[in-house]
Amino acid sequence: MGIQINRIKAALAENKKTNKWLADSLGKNAATISRWCTNESQPGVETFYQIAKLLDIDIRELFNKTK
Repeated sequence: MGIQINRIKAALAENKKTNKWLADSLGKNAATISRWCTNESQPGVETFYQIAKLLDIDIRELFNKTK
């Protein structure tokens, strides 16, 4: 497995939301959300912003710390 850049999966769990909820909210395919949650691919910066807004969290909570 590659570098764990985002923590979208954890943020969804912490907010009691599902991948399906995020896919429906963003108008994205469920497979795309799954790839984001497993860090196989990453959404764009604007999408990270939308996810943070939907979850009512700071965008920094969607990223793993580097230090």
